[in-house]
Amino acid sequence: MCGIVGAIAGRDVVPMLTEGLKRLEYRGYDSAGIAVLNGAIRRVRRVGRVAEMESAVRAEDLKGIVGIAHTRWATHGGVTEPNAHPHMSGDQVAVVHNGIIENHEEQRARLKALGYEFESQTDTEVVAHLIHHYFRETRDLFAATRRAVADLHGAYALGVVALDEPHVMTGARMGCPLVIGLGDGENYLASDVSAVIAQTRRVMYLEDGDVAALERGRVRVVDRAGCPVERREHLSELSADAVDLGPYRHYMQKEIHEQPRAIADTIEGVVDGGVDIDGLFGAGATALFRDAEAVLILASGTSFYAGLVARHWIEAIAAVPCGVELGHEYRYRETIPNPRQLVVTISQSGETLDTMEALKRAKALGHDRTLSICNVRESAIPRASRLAFYTRAGAEIGVASTKAFTTQLVALFTLTMALAKARGKLSAGGESDLIEQLRFVPGSVQHALNLEPQVQAWAERFAVRDHALFLGRGVHYPIALEGALKLKEISYIHAEAYPAGELKHGPLALVDAAMPVVVIAPNDALLEKVKSNMQEVRARGGEIYVFADLDSHFAPSEGVHVIRTPRHAGWLSPIVHAIPVQLLAYHTALRRGTDVDKPRNLAKAVTVE
Repeated sequence: MCGIVGAIAGRDVVPMLTEGLKRLEYRGYDSAGIAVLNGAIRRVRRVGRVAEMESAVRAEDLKGIVGIAHTRWATHGGVTEPNAHPHMSGDQVAVVHNGIIENHEEQRARLKALGYEFESQTDTEVVAHLIHHYFRETRDLFAATRRAVADLHGAYALGVVALDEPHVMTGARMGCPLVIGLGDGENYLASDVSAVIAQTRRVMYLEDGDVAALERGRVRVVDRAGCPVERREHLSELSADAVDLGPYRHYMQKEIHEQPRAIADTIEGVVDGGVDIDGLFGAGATALFRDAEAVLILASGTSFYAGLVARHWIEAIAAVPCGVELGHEYRYRETIPNPRQLVVTISQSGETLDTMEALKRAKALGHDRTLSICNVRESAIPRASRLAFYTRAGAEIGVASTKAFTTQLVALFTLTMALAKARGKLSAGGESDLIEQLRFVPGSVQHALNLEPQVQAWAERFAVRDHALFLGRGVHYPIALEGALKLKEISYIHAEAYPAGELKHGPLALVDAAMPVVVIAPNDALLEKVKSNMQEVRARGGEIYVFADLDSHFAPSEGVHVIRTPRHAGWLSPIVHAIPVQLLAYHTALRRGTDVDKPRNLAKAVTVE
């Protein structure tokens, strides 16, 4: 949500800032802007896409060796050029900002009393004026930034430049991700590694409360107490090619088709080495899992649906009570803490604000048995957790999560096996059987991908509809939820999901010939129940679209359309059935002409409430 990139170098930084913004487009935004130092602070801002800003930059022949750039997703104030970043204080200071300043009204009143005038409706302009105020006193941008952030309450990642100190760029972080890229005689600032990966793979992650000063040849960092600190340098595993489209039309399409490899990479350790609990999850995991009285999963969005699937696995296989809560609800709810409970957070980015705050809340209540399942190494949530399991989905650019979801599922199944083994619920033979099931998942997913032409034919029918229902039972109900979410996210078709048994308790009133009903119907113990629910739909004139297994013995008939995925995958069936609902959403959106990778009003990394 929003994106920051900055650079200080001995060459023109405008091309690398523009390229960095393009690589951050996936995060979601509605305006873009850039500011560089070149005898003055020169700024270009445009509502719309980065390409529009880029054209204006070329027209104005913008150049500079120090600069900051931003893609904005509107929170305070409408989508207008005056509200776009960077924001300036006079002609002296320019600021880009991700996050929300909670006390901006108080600071705005204070700054107005000091004589500052405001040109925007944003909370960010407060930051620019505060830094300018302290810079007039200190004549030191690093000191001014430190003093300004001490006055701020809320979440922020900042990039700052000042006309009178052109050899320095500052950054600050609280609650929103910020990374420093380390180059040869030049350094970079970004909200995401992908923005600087074309320039360097050497990165340094800032911690909450850090303020940094970047010069061409050095980086200084102080913590929230103002003490100098050294943040460890990492070599990013992300490659520039990982964020290129290649032969695909959209990132979502690319990422759907990358799932066999992403899943295979994520389960490689357990398939090759067995359930080595400490090796997979971290030192001390075996004892922690053995003594856990319950599991609490905290997540949001698609990750929450992954947790709902895992609840079935954990309770049935590991025999451990499991609860699943939305992070943004849990953090504000009075709960009964259980220090012997394992708290599991799930986040693709590792920076999801509501999940991070839920983790902080759990720890404040005495939960020190924490585990993060995440796709981004060294991100905030894993760093704040005692244990971590990293999925290996690679960069996911499309806003609608696909390969992150399926790799989270295999990670959660691995956790289930580890819990069962640590608690003596999994024999050696049982472990081998479950690992063998995991081994076949990438191939089953590839077989499901081969159904794409059939799903495309369904998408033509869905593209002219305004509403849809998704039904599932048991462990497949969360896949119905995920299918409905994907369809509404990128095609803008209103879609709802229900446990199939809930139909007669209200949703059946919605069913008519204009309401397509998607049914997840694998060959499991609830299949006959699902068939009964389908008959209820047909009796009301509803048209049914069934995702079944090869061995489900469904036959297409009038008003009943059937696509068969590979043979029933047992416990891992939800992973296989996630593929066709992703394809259905993608091809329906394609037919409707929506922006598949950047759906309206949404952002990839949700770093504000």
